[in-house]
Amino acid sequence: MIAAMAGEEVEERSGDEIRATEKPLYEELIDEVEPFDGARDFLVDLKRRDHRVVLASSAKETELDHYLDLLDARDLADAWTSSADVEATKPDPDLVHAALDKVGGGEAVMVGDTPFDVEAAARAGVETICVLTGGFAESELREARAAAVYESLETLRGSLDETLLR
Repeated sequence: MIAAMAGEEVEERSGDEIRATEKPLYEELIDEVEPFDGARDFLVDLKRRDHRVVLASSAKETELDHYLDLLDARDLADAWTSSADVEATKPDPDLVHAALDKVGGGEAVMVGDTPFDVEAAARAGVETICVLTGGFAESELREARAAAVYESLETLRGSLDETLLR
């Protein structure tokens, strides 16, 4: 991630130091994290449509537990992943493969918000629907080959019948 965001030179020079600094800083801020508007309702909508739901995260297990509780999603998700399930994170496809493995494979659609999500899913043979919540422009997500891009989860929820998630 550091190389993708700051370049190979920064990764080589300071990557280990940045990663070591990240954990305590993130732990200080984790209680400030809030779910996106409509996030839990989106999961409910998917379950009502008989979709299997896997929350494909590369977060550390303790962070993931916090997010699952915050979203009250343990009863909605069929499975979830953490960094412990993969050797390499997005844009490598390991996370998508791990998510699929957790539910026995089959057809899938990724919902993400970064070009890394789109690339990882594509490498695993999965289409991605994106929302503009990850700080990337619509043009960047489309350039990465997102199947569709929505302004928010609420907008996506209102358009589910027009998507790969119908």
